[in-house]
This record gives sequence, structure tokens and C-alpha cells, in this order.
Amino acid sequence: MSAWIRMIPLEQAQGALVSAYEKVKTPHGTVDNVMKAHSLRPHTMEGHVTLYRSVLHSPDNTLPFGFLEVVASYVSMLNRCDYSLTHHWANARRLMADPVRADAVHQALQERQPHKAFTGKELALLVYAGKLTTDVAHMVKADIDALHAVGCDDGEILEVNQVCAYFNYSNRLLNGLGVSTQGDVIGYYKEQPAGQ
Repeated sequence: MSAWIRMIPLEQAQGALVSAYEKVKTPHGTVDNVMKAHSLRPHTMEGHVTLYRSVLHSPDNTLPFGFLEVVASYVSMLNRCDYSLTHHWANARRLMADPVRADAVHQALQERQPHKAFTGKELALLVYAGKLTTDVAHMVKADIDALHAVGCDDGEILEVNQVCAYFNYSNRLLNGLGVSTQGDVIGYYKEQPAGQ
């Protein structure tokens, strides 16, 4: 079972669900369980995929996609969401294309010590995402001031805010419905050949 609620298989889709499934196909041509979990309410699937693509895959973002995937992975670690972590750490690792660096980053994030692998703007943005995930009631203007102090512009802050907010939403969808990766093709990006 890949979720605690019923998910309609692609071959049984009818009406609005048929077009919704077409809209959410991955670059692999498959539909991940995170989207199938919406199959009883296709309109929420369409809203979900629009938000997901805009915060994580828009060419209008200025932060590197690899770093946004690291933010996604960190938020998912903090929320103990194995589904999102499995997919998005695969993405981060593939985009880093440096297994030694990837291992160091993964360990630092697991230990909740991003300073062991990041400095400057990236470190400050991860600290911000961590607090926004685990201590949202205590967010203060000083949290934004700290980002400005290391050179983050407001657009970059907004990008990380939106990735963090999206994954807090998605992690709760996934963990709350018991969605697993069973049957999914893991990761959005293809594996990079060694040395590239």
C-alpha cells in the first residue's frame, strides 16, 4: 500500500482526473504518489503542482536549483518526512555532482549543523529555513535582518521562504496520509555521468 487513503490508478482515472494526471507527469513520464494522493480531489492536485513547480523549478528563481533542493531536503529532514527527503535529496545530490561534498552536506544537515558544510548567504538561508520550520511562532524581523547582513536580497529570501513553506505543506500532506515512494521513480533530475 502506498498511502493510507485510496488513490485512483492512472488507468482508472475519469473526467477531470485524466487531465490533472497529464499536467503532473514528471520528466520521466510518470505520476508520483505525492500527486496521486490528491486523486479524489483533482483540483487540489492542480494547485499543488502549480505551487511546486513555481517554487522549485521556475527559471525565474535566482538561487541555484541545487541549493533550493538542499533547502527542501533540510526542511524534510526537520519534519522527518522520508518521502520528500528521498526524492529531493536525490535531486540535490545529482545537482551537486560531487559525492564527497554531498555526503558532507547530508551529514551536516542530519546533525542540524549546517555551518559544518555552508557559509555566508547559504548558511544564513538554511538557518532561516530551519527556524521557520521548527519555531515559526518566534520568527522576528531580526531573522530577516540577519539575512540582509550577509548579502541576501529580498528576492532570494522570498525564494527560500517559499521553498520552506511549500515543503512544510507537502511534508504534512505526505506524512498525514502515509504516502510512500512505492512505485515512484525517485528524483526529478537525471543522474549525471561521473566527472560532469
